[in-house]
Amino acid sequence: MNLWPFKKEHKPTHKILWLDLGDLGDLVNPAGPHEQWQDHGLGLLRTIMHQNGIMTDLASTRAVTSWEQLAKQLKGYEMLLMNVRSYTYPVALKSAQIFKELNPNGLILVGGMHATVASDEMLAVKEFDYICQGPGEKVILDLVRDPSAFPRLVMGIGSKSMEEWPKIDRELWPKPASRKLKKGFHWPMEPECGWGPPPVATIMTSRVCPWQCVFCNENSYIPNMGRPSVDSVIDELNFLDRKYGVGSIVIHDSMFFQNPSWLEEWIEKYPRKANKVWPYWAAGRADTVRKWPDLFKALVRETNWSTISIGFESGSDRILRLLNKECTEEDNLFAIDLLNKLGDEAKAKGKKIPYFWSNIMLGIPGEEPEDAFKTMRMLKQMRYVYPSISFYAPYPGSALGYQLIAEGKSKMTKDNYHRFPDDEKVIGVDYKFYRDLLAGKYDNEINAGLSEVERQIATVGMEAVAKA
Repeated sequence: MNLWPFKKEHKPTHKILWLDLGDLGDLVNPAGPHEQWQDHGLGLLRTIMHQNGIMTDLASTRAVTSWEQLAKQLKGYEMLLMNVRSYTYPVALKSAQIFKELNPNGLILVGGMHATVASDEMLAVKEFDYICQGPGEKVILDLVRDPSAFPRLVMGIGSKSMEEWPKIDRELWPKPASRKLKKGFHWPMEPECGWGPPPVATIMTSRVCPWQCVFCNENSYIPNMGRPSVDSVIDELNFLDRKYGVGSIVIHDSMFFQNPSWLEEWIEKYPRKANKVWPYWAAGRADTVRKWPDLFKALVRETNWSTISIGFESGSDRILRLLNKECTEEDNLFAIDLLNKLGDEAKAKGKKIPYFWSNIMLGIPGEEPEDAFKTMRMLKQMRYVYPSISFYAPYPGSALGYQLIAEGKSKMTKDNYHRFPDDEKVIGVDYKFYRDLLAGKYDNEINAGLSEVERQIATVGMEAVAKA
């Protein structure tokens, strides 16, 4: 008996299906702009396959609003490919089960972050026929052509440098799936998300952050990799601008502000060679801002680095040490003071003001109320800030995540690897305290620890904090 209602027969064009993963409906009626962003891993690997004559169809869990709708697109394929992150694992598992119901002899090949950091969990799922750990760009062709030549758990092979990568064919990414969404999406470019005007070009200029923070699992995924040349990055942006138009850029690097010689070349060439000095979002660290302040100022002033993402995480030295952040309270306050001055300078000249995209983490195991108060004091000292506040999440692959999972203290499970910033994620953390903190119930205690000058700065940033 057919388990899924097919109103219209789906006819595959090719034998292989790439399934883009995300929450159902995110390309129909999304909750926000970030749910609409495209998967660079899917784009890169699908580009490599198509350039080598291995053609694929594409479906997306984000482009449907029910499992029944997805099922109609899965029938009739010999192979399913998925790039699985921890927060898309539940969707990947459900999709695999449906695929096998409809195509009992079909093979399912999975890779990505979760396949690497939680391979045991994925090996326990019979529907996953082959599981690739680590980068896939140097193994994907052989694996797809002859899976039987590989063990079930495949060790991926990556490029030595991103310069070896082909430019992603962005038309291989999924399209927005509703008339309403299509109006503002600018496909195959990406939608505006508050950091700069559309169309948005999302790019990468480096892969993997070399630091070893205990809350992050990226270093357990892939080894560090050489950066593409500045010229090739600018050439790609100019090509995208000529073909589709570019309004602003999101540089998806986990750590853009590293390798001073590369950044110095970017400062020299981007304003001169790019079709336009587009504003961009990119990530840095407080300690490297303090280490290279002149370089930071030049990037902000001369290259339109308009949204500076810094993972401050905490305003407490004790918690920063616990997280192995390798930054200090002084580093954080130095970076904040420097951007306050740059923002004031831009404002006085009538220029666009640079803002922090400030990543703040609360609910860290071992955090005391005074640690949290110090974090809020730090945040309130930022004059120009988009706060991004979330509760700590013990993801597999991170040192602290593994410890809490082993101790049975993680509330996150394979059925619930979510990214929601305000969900309870660790047993024993007083989340009521943190919700009261964010609601302003401890503002007297927080403000008591600020100097008079700091209180004046804090009043400037209070509206942003209240909106976080």
